[in-house]
Amino acid sequence: MGRKKKRQDKKNKIGIYPHFIKPFLVTFCLVMVTGIAAMAAYHWIMEPAKPQEDTSYQVPDEVVPDHSGETEMRPEEAQGAESGQGKEGEEPEEERKLAAGEEYALSENVFERGAANEDTVTLAFTGDILFDPDYAVMASLINRGGNIEDAVSPELLDEMRGVDIMMVNNEFPYSDRGGPLPDKAFTFRAKPAYVSYLNDMGVDIVSLANNHAYDYGEEAFLDTLQTLKDADIHYVGAGVNEAEAIRPVFFVINDMKIAFVSATQIERLDNPDTREATADSPGVFRCLNSGKLVQAVKEARENSDFVIVYVHWGTENQEETDWLQNEQSVELAEAGAGLIVGDHPHILQKADVINGVPVFFSMGNFFFSSKTLDTGMLKVTLSKDGLKSCQFIPCLQSGCRVTLLEGTEKERVLEKMRSMSQNVSIDGDGYLKID
Repeated sequence: MGRKKKRQDKKNKIGIYPHFIKPFLVTFCLVMVTGIAAMAAYHWIMEPAKPQEDTSYQVPDEVVPDHSGETEMRPEEAQGAESGQGKEGEEPEEERKLAAGEEYALSENVFERGAANEDTVTLAFTGDILFDPDYAVMASLINRGGNIEDAVSPELLDEMRGVDIMMVNNEFPYSDRGGPLPDKAFTFRAKPAYVSYLNDMGVDIVSLANNHAYDYGEEAFLDTLQTLKDADIHYVGAGVNEAEAIRPVFFVINDMKIAFVSATQIERLDNPDTREATADSPGVFRCLNSGKLVQAVKEARENSDFVIVYVHWGTENQEETDWLQNEQSVELAEAGAGLIVGDHPHILQKADVINGVPVFFSMGNFFFSSKTLDTGMLKVTLSKDGLKSCQFIPCLQSGCRVTLLEGTEKERVLEKMRSMSQNVSIDGDGYLKID
């Protein structure tokens, strides 16, 4: 009774429904519910799912860029920003200059290098080095404690480290693999870790065009190339194939592009013990027949401002230059070399100027044996006008060390160079007069 009375009371408040209202309301509600469900399904199917926001990591305030003070760039301002230019009347921002000794690759075998002086470039060259621990010179260094200062005098190290580019003849492979070539009287090999001594000496580039780079076969030879690369030491005169062996190394310094080319002339047998690089096999760049070397120098000259040729030639322990050296030096000068540096005889040979090109036929041993021998370092200065100075710095290899000479000993070696070098003038500081 009570519930019926409540329903009756409710009807009395809103009036009696007409008999057709109830079916209409039911139909309307069904249509609305169906429509809403259909729209929801459409959006769920057609719209891509939005990723959930990851709030597990919040960006620190200090790395959030603040654009509150920025205004939109006009098209001309945006174009100037992309090209490195500032607004009208403002100077473009100067590019960062490389520090002395710093470098980066511009392209394959072309490297930009910082210089100590913004107007000149200094280069230095020595003769043969050897790090084989089975021979006296390296064994002595190890027994002394293994510090480079125990092998090269501090004054000489300062000279070597002070130039922009330092080059030596690396006359051995770096490897723990391979075996000595049969029937060869002297074979050399150094531990790969010993390459760090080149860094200690300030060496930037080495010649591998010599008669000992292949002493322990192909495995050791290839290890040598990789070891030098890993130590950031450039090499010329050898490679995984002929193309790499012939290819120069270029340094761009103070807007001057300097090319380094290297080859070996001393392989004079039909079956040489140092393999020549071919189109598909590793080896050294041989130049007994000078045609390929002359062509390489010509091409290097066309693509650079100055060309240095470092060549392995001459007769061991013979002070006089031989006919092959004399003949090829003229060819190289005519091909475009700006400086020719030689090694292999293990002793000093004469200096000369051929068609305006300085030639130092042999720099001798540098750090190679236990013998007492006169040696030296060649220091060259270049400017944008060309060769500015050429200085022979007297040194001495003795007691398994190499030292810078001063006083009467320095003058003695300079006088020796003068006596051999009849066609040039060398002053008291070792500077070569170049007309």
